Amino acid sequence: MSIEMITLLFFGSLLLFLVLGLPLTFVLGGVSVVFLYFTWGPDAFYMVASQIWSTMGSFSLVAIPLFVFMAMVLERTGVAKDLYRMMFLWWGGLRGGLAIGTLVICAIFAAMCGISGAAVVAMGTIALPSMLERGYDKRMVLGCINTGGGWGILIPPSILMILYSLITGVSVGQMFAAGVLPGLLLMVLTCAYILIRCYFQPELAPALPKEERASWPEKLKALRAVILPMLIVVMVLGSIIAGITTPTEAAAMGVFGALLSAVVYRKMSWELMRDASIRTFKLTGMIMWILFAAHAFSAAYQSMGAQELFEGWITSIPGGPWAVIITMMVIIFFLAMVLDPVGIMLITLPVFLPVVKAMGFDPVWFGILFVINMEIGYMTPPFGFNLFYLKGVVPPSITMKDIYVSVIPFVLVEIVGIALIMMFPEIATYLPQLFF
Repeated sequence: MSIEMITLLFFGSLLLFLVLGLPLTFVLGGVSVVFLYFTWGPDAFYMVASQIWSTMGSFSLVAIPLFVFMAMVLERTGVAKDLYRMMFLWWGGLRGGLAIGTLVICAIFAAMCGISGAAVVAMGTIALPSMLERGYDKRMVLGCINTGGGWGILIPPSILMILYSLITGVSVGQMFAAGVLPGLLLMVLTCAYILIRCYFQPELAPALPKEERASWPEKLKALRAVILPMLIVVMVLGSIIAGITTPTEAAAMGVFGALLSAVVYRKMSWELMRDASIRTFKLTGMIMWILFAAHAFSAAYQSMGAQELFEGWITSIPGGPWAVIITMMVIIFFLAMVLDPVGIMLITLPVFLPVVKAMGFDPVWFGILFVINMEIGYMTPPFGFNLFYLKGVVPPSITMKDIYVSVIPFVLVEIVGIALIMMFPEIATYLPQLFF
């Protein structure tokens, strides 16, 4: 049987079982194992086991449960509530100020923990009712929280970046450094969009009445809310950039900072520790199964010779290297609407990354573009995780249609951000080159 027919059967089977609703991890692993058996026989299983064994010895993997546990603990402290009150006092007098303050809080949360859902749930619970009560347009508020929550996988630390590094061999530290400036760029672009839109349509996000605005002593006193989050950010990112710790060791420092927050806010209890630990075990277990499936998929993919086939197809795209990169971005963008981000990594990176390297592009820069697309996937219909996180905390009067429609202008802003990073790669590569 020709390689084209085998590849068609392989990916056709994957697609069929995914459409039937089976879990992605078991589809990837199961189909890969079956094709390995019929391609190479029982001996092929030793190759998968050998690859899994070598990955399980990776020190970087330790960071995953630590960052997850850190996020679970921070979600239950009072950090988000105090941060929102501080932003409310400082930004409330500006049109769209509460929305901008919410975006800043989301960026701070992203710099404290490496997952997306924590900021969405926290801001959906705290900021959403406050803004709706003050006459903010519901779709602007929903889109704002949805977008800001997605930065958890872009602004380091990021679990998705750790997985990207494990799959591609790129340095975790370089990926973390590369995510800082693009994350800030997207925050500035989104804030600018809100300011400009509110200038022309002030009814969307009215400023607080003068009697509700804070005095300077109140504003300065409220700044205390930033001290603990900033301490955690410095402990995690500062220690990596300064070369004091590896990303894995920095994750342990982040856990210490999260536990310190729980103590300061008087939320530390056995119940908190138990719930955070159980959720961490569940999420980490899921990630480990995904890694097992990744190795089975990678072994099957390479043994069939499909990698060379796909590389030939991609490099034959007319228009040169930039046309290839843009095509890749479009493919990833649409895949992100329907598939899990880690699944997309497993399916696309073995194909795309050798081509990216062969054309002379920086894999760290490509990784940032990839992660931003995954972030957009978190907020876009029909299966964006943030959409469902948000639906779980909004009032009954807000429909799923409202949540779906709210993301459209914010997705366009994110696409502008991707275009800027493509035109000016230094936005992503400057800090990795400076520190590493």
